[in-house]
Amino acid sequence: MKIMFISLGCDKNLVDTEVMMGHLLRDGYTFTDDEYEAEVIVINSCCFIQDAKEESIQTIIDMAQMKTDGKCKALVVAGCLAERYREEIKTEIPEVDGLIGTASFEKINEVVKKALENNTEISESFEPLTKLARTDTGRVITTGGWYSYLKIAEGCDKHCTYCIIPRIRGNYRSVPMEQLINEAEELADKGVKELLLVAQETTLYGMDIYGQKMLPTLLRELCKVSGIQWIRILYCYPEEITQELIDVIKEEPKICHYLDIPIQHADDTVLKHMGRRTNQEDLRNIIGLLRKEIPDIVLRTTLISGFPGETQEQHEELYRFADEMEFDRLGVFAYSPEEDTPAAKLPDQIEDEVKEDRRDELMELQQEIAFEKAQEKIGNIYEVLIEGKIPDANAYAGRTYMDAPNVDGLVFVVTDEEIMSGAFVKVRITGAQEYDLIGEIAE
Repeated sequence: MKIMFISLGCDKNLVDTEVMMGHLLRDGYTFTDDEYEAEVIVINSCCFIQDAKEESIQTIIDMAQMKTDGKCKALVVAGCLAERYREEIKTEIPEVDGLIGTASFEKINEVVKKALENNTEISESFEPLTKLARTDTGRVITTGGWYSYLKIAEGCDKHCTYCIIPRIRGNYRSVPMEQLINEAEELADKGVKELLLVAQETTLYGMDIYGQKMLPTLLRELCKVSGIQWIRILYCYPEEITQELIDVIKEEPKICHYLDIPIQHADDTVLKHMGRRTNQEDLRNIIGLLRKEIPDIVLRTTLISGFPGETQEQHEELYRFADEMEFDRLGVFAYSPEEDTPAAKLPDQIEDEVKEDRRDELMELQQEIAFEKAQEKIGNIYEVLIEGKIPDANAYAGRTYMDAPNVDGLVFVVTDEEIMSGAFVKVRITGAQEYDLIGEIAE
């Protein structure tokens, strides 16, 4: 029987999708990317912000049509939207035959089987949000094979005032280290060269089960896995970055000199209203320390524009901070009020047009910073992981240690030589665009 998966939202969701695919593969199911041929469609949904919620709902509605236009016999909705709006989905989208919560992905086979057997009664599984599903169970890699995400924890304890994650993912639960090592070895055996460590927050790894931050220890163990050549750390909360973590990044050659540190804002009052654990002085100190200790480190961050009560002066403070810090990579989201979050109930909600204008101002600034930084790289030689050939061109697309997949730039390598995807090659940068680089094979 053919199953189609649609994975929406973040890379943590993608790991959950790959785990579900692995369970179904072992039961003899096959996969298709053609919705008209799919006999079962599984949508792993997202509802982190309003746009994500709307995308998930529209995707469900679109795929429900396949029960008429295609071969679909069962439509299953998994993940965050199912966890948060299970009763609404049952009432308002009767075409849905199965629901799976965020702690129930190991039940996918059971839910699909029941959904196919009985379309008059919805099949569902919602485990308590204290449960932690295993991911070292033969995931199906959907990222092309050369890189893969390693989810080291589930849930979050921070309770930022704008965020719904603790309600739909539960409190922070670290994956036991031996399980992560097994999973990394499985991925390496399948040809994965780059591991990207993800969680709602990676820096607190181990606190709940080992009583101390164990990310540095985990990193040293992962560096021992044969076949893995790059390890990239995402979603590090700045207040949790320790000297021990910095030392491991400096000392272990497999760890990319790259950190994703979401700061969200730089004005102390806004940060306090967000429920963040830092102020601007803290941010300056950790950014300064990272750049002092690891001079070639690349820092990515995310910001929120138009948080409730944000004044024009506070926006300008954030703008000045971003201008001064010159982050290598930066993304900005216009604030999205999420129901059942404290921030949604705050006074002085800001008009969408103002939020979006402020976002655009910050992104225009970052575009200038990114272009200048790209120009500075011309003439340098970098190791590039080749990900594929550009159709009808003597060029390949790849990434340096400075670029995480799908969110950062690419290096376009112009050459007549044949290069295998997954190979690491030395590339001299010869040109730069806004976010991408152009290069040639270095002698």
